[in-house]
Amino acid sequence: MYSFSPKLRLYSIILIVTGLVLFGIGYALNHSLDDVKITEMMEAVHHGSDHHVPTNSAETIGPQDQAAHLEHATHQVHNTPYAALLTAAMLFFGISACALFFLSIQHVAHAGWSVIVQRVMEAVASFIPVGGILLLILTFLNVGGVAHLYHWMDPELTNPESPHFDVILYEKSKFLNIPFYIVRVLIYVIGASFFVWKIKKLSKKLDETKARSDYKSLYNWSVGYIAFFGFASAAWAWDFLMSIDPHWYSTLYIWYSMVSTLSSAVAAIILVAVHLKKKGVLPQFNDNHLHDLAKFLFATSLLWTYLWFDQFMLYWYANIPEEVRYFFDRFEYYKYTFLPMLIINFLLPLLVLVSSSIKRNYKVVTTMAVLVILGHWLDFFNMVMPGTVGPFWDNAQTALLVFGAFFFTVGLFIFVVMTALTKLKLIPTGNPLVHESEIFEYPF
Repeated sequence: MYSFSPKLRLYSIILIVTGLVLFGIGYALNHSLDDVKITEMMEAVHHGSDHHVPTNSAETIGPQDQAAHLEHATHQVHNTPYAALLTAAMLFFGISACALFFLSIQHVAHAGWSVIVQRVMEAVASFIPVGGILLLILTFLNVGGVAHLYHWMDPELTNPESPHFDVILYEKSKFLNIPFYIVRVLIYVIGASFFVWKIKKLSKKLDETKARSDYKSLYNWSVGYIAFFGFASAAWAWDFLMSIDPHWYSTLYIWYSMVSTLSSAVAAIILVAVHLKKKGVLPQFNDNHLHDLAKFLFATSLLWTYLWFDQFMLYWYANIPEEVRYFFDRFEYYKYTFLPMLIINFLLPLLVLVSSSIKRNYKVVTTMAVLVILGHWLDFFNMVMPGTVGPFWDNAQTALLVFGAFFFTVGLFIFVVMTALTKLKLIPTGNPLVHESEIFEYPF
């Protein structure tokens, strides 16, 4: 059994408190900005010119005058706290959901090599209910009109008699409407939370009974989660991320966003497993297990790059204004975060992890795991911020909010995952393939 070390517990609490303090300061500074200051920010961004490329489809709908632009800019500026929280919460909820997906694949495939680290996967997946609660809070803040991350929630846009009527959103309102949106979010959170509880319960029961019937039940419920995840991960990518700008869509988006969290999930599993190894409570974890996990980290990084480039190239090559604007906004206002993230998420994994021997190096692999998580946090930043905050992100209060939300979520993630580990027997002795995992040796 693992004992949550007081030192690591303290670090997680420090991260939570530090995150809350930074977020609180940033929130106060952000909400102290009045119309005069926001007008100055608009002039600074637009360089005093009337020419401005819209950063969101909300800026292209209805009457456009100075008052309308100021109102929209005000919403964007005051969206920053909620956008920062959405970035962190969506990433770590996705990490935990993908960890359970990765675990379910191991069960369904009857994989022997991974049995030693399956309890680590269960622990990482234990963050699902907590991450889900954060997303529910954000959902109700948006529905209640406190946040304005999703402008399709404005009833004026789907009212044919309104001067702000938007025919595209009207056609999409069968899916993008508040009641159905709330129902879907509840299905995501409750459904994923149920599956992590059920699979963990069956896994623990299997240790006690070692019965073939329980192993079969674990297999069946894992199949069920894979099916649920296949539909839910697509839908929550649409709801939480792509609907930020509902005029734009990508058929690759669901895969792109999922692989981003899958790569981060593998990185999180590596970090936790190596930590347990270092503490001496998981001695069965060896170079061969690390090697296989590093292969998945390498493979998912390349897959993410393939999907990123496909999505970018197809839209850029077609050069349709409505589609290209999504990328143009990021080139124009997020040039310091959009393309540089490719160095972290693609170039470094490619250059470092391509070697088979390096995949066995604990320090190198764990360093790459940390960088991958940071890189995909930056990826989610680029997904969320341009359509919600627009060009008004390059300031001190945004930095405080973004880092505050990240530190808070990371600290909460560490606390939840490590606490979950204390309630688990680290080796699933009831799994019939546990011996295969203990003697597993990579043949090359």
